[in-house]
Amino acid sequence: KTAMALRKILRVSLVGAGASWVAASRGFSAASVASASSPVPLSRVGVCQFAVTADKASNIATATRLIRSAADKGARLVVLPEVWNGPYATSAFQEYAEVCPGVGDDATRSASPSVCALAKLASELKLCIVAGSIAELDADGKLYNTCLVYNSEGAVIAKHRKVHLFDIDVPGKIKFKESDTLSPGRQVTTFDAGAPFGRIGVGICYDIRFPELSLLMAAEGARILIYPGAFNMITGPAHWELLMRARAADAQAYVIGASPARVEAPPPEPAPKYPHYTAWGHSIIVSPWGEVQSQAAEGEELLILDLDMGRVEEVRSGLPTSRQKRTDVYTVQPAGG
Repeated sequence: KTAMALRKILRVSLVGAGASWVAASRGFSAASVASASSPVPLSRVGVCQFAVTADKASNIATATRLIRSAADKGARLVVLPEVWNGPYATSAFQEYAEVCPGVGDDATRSASPSVCALAKLASELKLCIVAGSIAELDADGKLYNTCLVYNSEGAVIAKHRKVHLFDIDVPGKIKFKESDTLSPGRQVTTFDAGAPFGRIGVGICYDIRFPELSLLMAAEGARILIYPGAFNMITGPAHWELLMRARAADAQAYVIGASPARVEAPPPEPAPKYPHYTAWGHSIIVSPWGEVQSQAAEGEELLILDLDMGRVEEVRSGLPTSRQKRTDVYTVQPAGG
């Protein structure tokens, strides 16, 4: 009964926000919710799950509202979903694509609306924002599925282009081919978020199916792995939680998966401009031991959780797999390594 109580999820309605604030009781007690005078741990994270529409300005407004809500609740690191500023459709990426700044650039000066809005918000609220992903239009005309990370000054401190494109064909169920319009990224992405989070690795959706990438991020010192992802109604129920827990166990790191909220397909008439994609939802935070510590349902929701960063070292010390690899038998190295 005690174990069940510890795993119970506390839900508090956000009046007027149309969302739920979800906090797992592990590391985030009811007392800390109730007491406004309690110090806010610096390791508090927020994960934003919301419905993505065809209206970019509306999506930016929704993301802004949820980020502000997370900041109000003490989050110092906030994560958004994959392709959060427009429809997840290969035919839509060109229309919604934005020019993205490079690492080190002041993104508050960007002419791209999604980029500028979140960079200014990060600077105003003094947050680190892992900004899900948007379609990026590069100088050479190529499109990428790109995650930008902003520091508390609004500067870009990491830029991940989705390495593994979502090209699948499950007969009779789903067919999707990102490579019809997108180009793949070519690098492993980690960044230093400072104390107490330390180094964080970033992948996007389909990247999570490749454990080599997570192991390389862990080898670079990542203690948290973040995957904005839009799994669907076929892959989501089968693999979303499974893969998040598997990568957490592989890398012995916290894993955060941020999904769009589920929006059911509209009536066939009138025909929508772009094909509808139904996301699975269920944004999730998993411990380095592979435990689900907080998980959303299908609709709009805000997860808030205090990460016990000491747990990473505890797990890695008790099960020292990173020091037990048989490099005489196999290796996992980045290209050119």
